[in-house]
Amino acid sequence: MDTKTQLTEVPLYIKVNGIDNVAIVVNTGGLDQGTVFPCGLELKERVPQGHKVALMDIVENEAIIRYGEVIGYAAKSISKGCWIDESLVILPSSPDLKELPVANDIPKTLPPLEGYTFQGFRNEDGSVGTKNILGITTSVQCVVGVLDFVVNRIKKELLPKYPNVDDVFAINHNYGCGVAINAPEAVIPIRTIQNLAKHPNFGGEALVVGLGCEKLSPIRINPSGDDSDIISLQDQQGFTGMVQSIMEMAEERLIKLNRRQRETFPVSELVIGTQCGGSDAFSGVTANPAVGYATDLLVRAGATVLFSEVTEVRDAIHLLTPRAVNEEVGRALIKEMDWYDNYLALGDADRSANPSPGNKKGGLANVVEKSLGSIAKSGGSPISGVLAPGEKATEKGLIFAATPASDFVCGTLQLASGMHLQVFSTGRGTPYNLAMAPVIKVSTRNTLTEQWKDLIDINAGTIATGEATIEEVGWEIFHLILEVASGKKKTWAEHWGLHNDLALFNPAPIT
Repeated sequence: MDTKTQLTEVPLYIKVNGIDNVAIVVNTGGLDQGTVFPCGLELKERVPQGHKVALMDIVENEAIIRYGEVIGYAAKSISKGCWIDESLVILPSSPDLKELPVANDIPKTLPPLEGYTFQGFRNEDGSVGTKNILGITTSVQCVVGVLDFVVNRIKKELLPKYPNVDDVFAINHNYGCGVAINAPEAVIPIRTIQNLAKHPNFGGEALVVGLGCEKLSPIRINPSGDDSDIISLQDQQGFTGMVQSIMEMAEERLIKLNRRQRETFPVSELVIGTQCGGSDAFSGVTANPAVGYATDLLVRAGATVLFSEVTEVRDAIHLLTPRAVNEEVGRALIKEMDWYDNYLALGDADRSANPSPGNKKGGLANVVEKSLGSIAKSGGSPISGVLAPGEKATEKGLIFAATPASDFVCGTLQLASGMHLQVFSTGRGTPYNLAMAPVIKVSTRNTLTEQWKDLIDINAGTIATGEATIEEVGWEIFHLILEVASGKKKTWAEHWGLHNDLALFNPAPIT
């Protein structure tokens, strides 16, 4: 019998903090009533994998504590050894934004991590790409059908002639017309499209396809700032004329991109995004802490690391504002939380909208518990900056990039911030991927890795069973980031050619 089999047969639970009065069950399939743990705790009822068991008697309205924090209050008295499902956990109030400590517990800067490099593409503006892609930006949804037709032809007829070019990608979106273009919050989708067009993986070879009558003028999103890189379909001679014009301008850029070669760059040129989706109760104790350890390694090496998802940070914000490098950064964090509170209030949104049904099936009782696990991706470094949705990153270090928690919207906004690669932790599983930047999938559980061995890139479930440490998996993530960024290794999603559509965040009115 191997070690892994032995470990899974022994009843195991994970208690995160010494003051926790609950723990989560590790064993695949959960554990039955009457199971006795090595410590002597006996289950009074069956507890599913990842779900919470009471480590002591908890009386009605008493705090339920995980991660050393209150995740809720007991809806009724709970006996030691009983399953604490979501119905027994009363959601606590969010931290008061007016009473948060700011920049009063700034982590010490860790020693620099030197000697690590990756292979990338140099751009004329000084930025560095990790892919060599012909990017074509759209100014309005109306042109998407034509552009998709042309992109398929470019891939079949032109791309084989230019082997140094990785791909052709159309920045399609549902914005551009029928919108309140001058509304204050319209700045978010507009700057997102502008910054997507400037993504370092496009090599500065802009091409914009517009219709000709849209509200979002193509010149506003053209990185060159003039009309030399713009094709207006209403100026072309029929459909064949549209196709021919785009094909000709695309080949001009493919010729230039094909001359580019990979060079060696320090890790400090990388912008890495972190995100979690399909989370479960293991996320905050296996995958996310390992991602957080890799985050600290990247920061030590001088890179920029983005963590996001406002609604999955909001209920743990009191643990983040003390880590801000100064008062200004701390106040910027609070400002983004407050903006989103107001945004949700306008839609009469309830905090119970997060977590999802799958999150709850995986053992997460509420958004507080989810948030406490989510912020583990940020590691322990000082927070050096804050970005509003769609803003481009210009600083090094750990950056909070404000985004919704939606995987697709968060990924799109992190791309607009200049992200080269995303590290994505998942407990329930998702085939999510991005075409503009690869996504490394990190599993929270051994079971998911075994089920999806051809979709998961790194298994952090070994942390739960004691086969690996957070540090070991963190280093594994760090090394894989450098290999994927250098084009030496593909993620599973890249291997299969999977990718999700871009999804703009547009809080402005649609007319």
